[in-house]
Amino acid sequence: MHNTSRTLELLDHLIAYPTVSQNSNLDLIVWAESHLRDWGFDVTRIWSPDRTKAGLFARIGPKVDGGICLSGHTDVVPVEGQHWTHPHFTLSHVGDRVYGRGSTDMKGFVASALAIAEQAGKHTLKAPLSLVLSYDEEIGCVGIREMLPQLTPLLGKPDLVIVGEPTSMQIAIGHKGKAALSVTCTGESGHSALAPNFVNAIHVASHFIAEIRALQSRLMQGTQDSAYDIPYSTVHVGTISGGRALNIVPDLVMLSMEYRHLHNTGPDILGDINAIAKRTAEAFAAPAAISIETLNTYPGLDVNIAHPVIDQTRQLTEKTGTIKVAFGTEAGFFAGLGLDTLVIGPGSMAADGHKPDEGLDLAELRACDTMMARVLEQLSA
Repeated sequence: MHNTSRTLELLDHLIAYPTVSQNSNLDLIVWAESHLRDWGFDVTRIWSPDRTKAGLFARIGPKVDGGICLSGHTDVVPVEGQHWTHPHFTLSHVGDRVYGRGSTDMKGFVASALAIAEQAGKHTLKAPLSLVLSYDEEIGCVGIREMLPQLTPLLGKPDLVIVGEPTSMQIAIGHKGKAALSVTCTGESGHSALAPNFVNAIHVASHFIAEIRALQSRLMQGTQDSAYDIPYSTVHVGTISGGRALNIVPDLVMLSMEYRHLHNTGPDILGDINAIAKRTAEAFAAPAAISIETLNTYPGLDVNIAHPVIDQTRQLTEKTGTIKVAFGTEAGFFAGLGLDTLVIGPGSMAADGHKPDEGLDLAELRACDTMMARVLEQLSA
């Protein structure tokens, strides 16, 4: 069995880097790059466009297609505004759990992957082992999208990509895709004593939001996938801002919203939202208008339950069932390249993800290490 004490040493080191998405991750990347090279890997650093952050692609073994790729992100969510009883960026070991920002999401998996990478350097491999470390996943899978042009030719065609987001080591075969939108509702300003003579942008926005709520009701009655806790696509308005003073009719309101969609239903939902915007503007007098800008998207993941890669992966995890997860991951990008991709990692997103006192059960970490040992055994000559 793989040595979890080494994984904990690496996890302690990873958590000590406060790689909140608003910060650079370069210190962590430089450290990981040096270690992977020392262990015999060919390593390529992939810079962010502004060169303040970077990801890595590392590979060891024969220069052929096949093998297994382990993928994880290095950034974590902020700790400000949360009440912690354990240090944020120091690994704390209490009983059968460890604590620290990123322990579950997802430096526990990354530590286990680095630990098996260290062991891979001591073996002769018949198929390659590769690692992908990304940045800015927590702000909408931005980093992996920026990395793809350089990453794609480096990846080749591994037999399996494992994205190590927390699934309690269950085999996750799906998650919804997401789009984030900025909505601008326009009216015209005027004195509030003459309010009926002007188009109130808040009224326009309110009409739009009511229509979005009606769309959600229709989605609840539409396409369903019972593998999800919420089995239908969702729309959500997250922020609203507008108006300058009580005695001025507002001429501008800004909304931020998102939709999370079942496989292949995203274009239909965006079409519905655009149609709602058009109808809403037409319901008011000129100069009422609504414009929509897509800020960010990431693809969903949907692996056929009968796909043979699932049975092959059961040999690595000793898990028989499959799940679909509510949160997004980078897996859809790999699947979009035609690569067989699954999400498997230690920890529970529901219990620990993005929360104060984020922690990870040691049993989960040991299970991940056991999977990694089987990965190395499978790849070894």
